[in-house]
Amino acid sequence: MSNPPSIFTRIIAREIPADIVFESDSIIAFRDIAPKAPLHILVVPKTEAYRNVTELAAADPGLLAEVVATAQLIASEHSDGQYRLIFNTGDNAGQTVFHVHAHVLGGTLTEGSLGF
Repeated sequence: MSNPPSIFTRIIAREIPADIVFESDSIIAFRDIAPKAPLHILVVPKTEAYRNVTELAAADPGLLAEVVATAQLIASEHSDGQYRLIFNTGDNAGQTVFHVHAHVLGGTLTEGSLGF
């Protein structure tokens, strides 16, 4: 029995609405529904093949580079190019969706202000 599609796969398929700010053939980026910063956008590869950034880096470093470049583009457009990029890997690290994704956080951020 296969796992049901992740919420991100369902957003990619347009089964669930999202505030999409960027899309290419391999990447989608949309605003987080529970933002932890003034700017909080998720950058998600369209493939569900990788559960976390470690798997992505080992299997497809080019796609990981595209995720990072997309984060920079989003920060340039929405946050004066200044941002924090976070990948959560594992339950204890706060990962709740096991479809690799990056959190782009921007706006006024201070050390210790983000609890994840």
